[in-house]
Amino acid sequence: MAVRAVRGAVQLERDDAEHMDQQVSLLLTAVLERNALTADDLISIWFTATPDLHSDFPAAAARKLGIVDVPLICAQELDIDGAMPRVVRVLAHIESDLPRSGISHVYLGAAAALRKDIAQ
Repeated sequence: MAVRAVRGAVQLERDDAEHMDQQVSLLLTAVLERNALTADDLISIWFTATPDLHSDFPAAAARKLGIVDVPLICAQELDIDGAMPRVVRVLAHIESDLPRSGISHVYLGAAAALRKDIAQ
């Protein structure tokens, strides 16, 4: 079984803990479903949030989904002029038999504009 990485992102409508939980949960669920993964396939997940998000840790949504024994970490994105606001990104390290080209990266809603080359 190979170690792979899955990328994803979602843009929030507002900085609100309940909204963040909902949107990050949708993102993580889509990443798992589109790659036929379970929590047991996860090695670790990095979350980043743009500097305008303060209401909660994105990793809290993963814990609420039952991803409890996987190392998670949150960090802040660089504050770049002109960058898309209110974005949570994920980088999940997984174990999978999928070839690298078979990984489905998930960019929901407006965040699809971030990576038109790999957004599905």
